[in-house]
Amino acid sequence: MDQQKTHTEAMPATPGGQLSVLSLFSGCGGMDLGFEGDFAVLKAGVNPAIHPDWAVEDLGGTWCRLPKTRFHTIFANDIRPDAKIAWTTYFGKKGLSGDCYRLGSIVDLVKGYRSGERSIFPREVDVITGGFPCQDFSVAGKRQGFHSTKSHLGVERQEDTPSIESRGQLYMWMREVISIVQPKVFVAENVKGLANLEDVKEIIERDFAHAGGGYLVVPAKILHAANYGVPQSRERIIFYGFRRSALRPEALRMLSMPVIPPEYDPYPVCTHKYTPGAMGEGLQPFVPALACLEDLPEPPESTDPAQQAYSKAKFVGRGQGQTEVNLLGVGPTIRSEHHGNIEYRRLSAAHGGKHGEELAAGLPERRLTVRECARLQTFPDDYDFVISGAKRGEGLSGSNAYKIIGNAVPPLLAFHIAMRLQENWERYFGE
Repeated sequence: MDQQKTHTEAMPATPGGQLSVLSLFSGCGGMDLGFEGDFAVLKAGVNPAIHPDWAVEDLGGTWCRLPKTRFHTIFANDIRPDAKIAWTTYFGKKGLSGDCYRLGSIVDLVKGYRSGERSIFPREVDVITGGFPCQDFSVAGKRQGFHSTKSHLGVERQEDTPSIESRGQLYMWMREVISIVQPKVFVAENVKGLANLEDVKEIIERDFAHAGGGYLVVPAKILHAANYGVPQSRERIIFYGFRRSALRPEALRMLSMPVIPPEYDPYPVCTHKYTPGAMGEGLQPFVPALACLEDLPEPPESTDPAQQAYSKAKFVGRGQGQTEVNLLGVGPTIRSEHHGNIEYRRLSAAHGGKHGEELAAGLPERRLTVRECARLQTFPDDYDFVISGAKRGEGLSGSNAYKIIGNAVPPLLAFHIAMRLQENWERYFGE
């Protein structure tokens, strides 16, 4: 497979002018890549019956290229230096300047703006996106939510009392940026577990609605990535907020209805069938893990540093990451924890491995590589995740690559979100 094939044909022009995006909690850019478009995905991940114009170039074999969208990222931000290295390395090849990626806490950026540094945030922003930290809401964590003991920098706080600057409250600082910039629409995302944590979802919806200028926040919804062609079991809760003064009167009325009419619904329609909740005609079968892994060479035979890199953590028999990938099912949720918890590409027969043909061929027990995790997340192969110079703080190690990949929104899921917003932009805002 040649995902890195030079794209020589002119991309089809997208209708309307360019729309600017301010990205918060950007990480390595899964949401940003989806909003930008123009990247390689599995053909099986695109449903031509529902989206006949999405596969704009055949890359050979089982891969195609998605179109460029109207969206253009003008600002990105995160606290992780390794995420910035990954982001700027990839998007620099796309023509985006690394200067637009601001390293640091959103709390410090907002405080800087309040103290007079008005140039911190760009003006004339159409969309704000942000995946505010999810560890405190995840069912895999301690689920401390608003009462997180971590600071906005991700370290343990000394005081015991809740703080607006704790990690579990960082969505409020996203709200501050929304109030400052006043985009036409914002898209926020988090883990599914947030929806089941007391009344956290409703509190966040109400708080976002009070962002400066007044926002119509439609009820948040959980999207399962496998219902959108992603070969991975991953669920995210998505929040949409529309600036009331920017909406057309008819759009304001329709988006305020208890049941939003389908043509105004901002949530993308399902294209694949994995969960019982995937409804609609013409759905394709879910994309199995094998589809995105089968053409990759084994690490010793690969020239890709991200395919050469994989965790050497030993099999311990119990706990997270001690299972073998089911190649005929969707892949496991790629987590952001330490690489010792990464699932196995294959287990040995002694440890219960079921990939008989591979074991018979003498292929060794090993965990998923960095590239395999990236593919399960739908990152293209031309996204560099292992970069030399990690020890000097200038590159990216395999260990850190696992973490930033696990933190990301699957780009293909983000593309669905972006394209639905693009399709409805004129209906919402009349431009």
